[in-house]
Amino acid sequence: MKGKTKKYRMEHDSIGEKKVPEEAYYGIQTLRAYENFYITGLKMHPELINSVAQIKKAAAITNFEVGELDKKIADAIVRACDEIIAGKLHDQFIVDPIQGGAGTSLNMNANEVIANRAIELLGGQKGDYKLVNPNDHVNFGQSTNDVFPSCGKMAALKLLDHAQDELKRLEKALTEKSVEFDSVIKMGRTQLQDAVPIRLGQEFHAYASAIKRDIRRFENAKDEIKSLNLGGTAIGTGLNADVQYFKRVVKNMSTLTGQDLIQSYDMIDATQNLDSYASVSGIVKNCAITLSKMSNDLRLMSSGPRTGFGEINLPAKQNGSSIMPGKVNPVIPEVVNQVAFNIIGNDVTIAMAAEAGQLELNAFEPIIFYNLFQSIETLTFAVKTLIDNCIVGITANEEHCRKMVENSIGIITAICPYVGYETAANIAKEALRTGRLVRDLILERKLMDLDQLKTILNPYTMTEPGIRGKDPMEKLRS
Repeated sequence: MKGKTKKYRMEHDSIGEKKVPEEAYYGIQTLRAYENFYITGLKMHPELINSVAQIKKAAAITNFEVGELDKKIADAIVRACDEIIAGKLHDQFIVDPIQGGAGTSLNMNANEVIANRAIELLGGQKGDYKLVNPNDHVNFGQSTNDVFPSCGKMAALKLLDHAQDELKRLEKALTEKSVEFDSVIKMGRTQLQDAVPIRLGQEFHAYASAIKRDIRRFENAKDEIKSLNLGGTAIGTGLNADVQYFKRVVKNMSTLTGQDLIQSYDMIDATQNLDSYASVSGIVKNCAITLSKMSNDLRLMSSGPRTGFGEINLPAKQNGSSIMPGKVNPVIPEVVNQVAFNIIGNDVTIAMAAEAGQLELNAFEPIIFYNLFQSIETLTFAVKTLIDNCIVGITANEEHCRKMVENSIGIITAICPYVGYETAANIAKEALRTGRLVRDLILERKLMDLDQLKTILNPYTMTEPGIRGKDPMEKLRS
């Protein structure tokens, strides 16, 4: 049986005529963009689609309020936008995320889909733009140059919220581990060499503190992008926008979205310059660096399990080798590392794109949004898997950690204030040369008695600010 013959409608634009699939809600300008920009093979991010629909809804409401749009047309546009915001018609947004034209392709994709759905709601046939026109009605009082950056900021705000929620979960998980491991004494290391003792709980508390700092930075990131140039139209001067529309549209956006949005103080600056995106990307990158460093530590501390540090055990999540039976790899920290590497690369792209604008517009927002959304979203998922598949299941090899401390010459640093630097250095050298314990050498030389050593080498004594003064031995005896 032969398939149904595909039907088309004819549409025209300033370039000429083109056949558009009859059932399509998009139109000729969307189709041209689809053919011109097959770059990633991906579709627009759903949050970007929802955000552009929210802008079109706010614009229609505002234009009706100021007398620039007929109520029947405005209501149909609002209803079409609500359907998109609810998740419908997303398959009609067919343009590639990376596109030339400063985002015009997405803006027109939205204008055409909304117009054609509004036409249907008014009882017409798709393509009958006399009823609802993509440019004259849906895009009234707007330009790609204020719509596209504004919807990008709103999408980023939503994604940052999700990421921040996961970071808060991570901080909580790390804090709980810091309490669980508070009594586990282990060897601290600097430059991968034995340094001085530290409690495993202190290390996890430090990780939690770093993540808490990132959470605060994410608040700053959101503040950076709550300012919209909506109403500025082509270059920030507001040409073709009604004065009252200009004053009201961002306030209406705030009401519709529940976000504390404000209109940019200098609309021309806000249209020319994309440094706010570079700032947000930098904050996301900083967080990725923190996560990657922590993942490095987890891989080192769990290395072995018998020939490495072997201080902690990571949850076994999958087989580690197709040839080595029983091998289990630290796959979760490894994937976090890789996400971080990618985010750092994305940040370089965003910085270059933000720098590359000329005069009144930067044409490179599409690549900025593509990379920024990817950075925020992959960071969110990486944090989620780090918590659920790694952090909460970590256990400590407490006895092994204690023995390594006792066998280390690093504890000599705690004894140094009582015997002097030169004596301590000589003991350290002998311990290293002979393999004997620092404790035994000190007792053998009768530099301290056993009770004094027990006090000085107490895990908490070695991992907190200790006894200081001109005569530390006297203070110890007293």
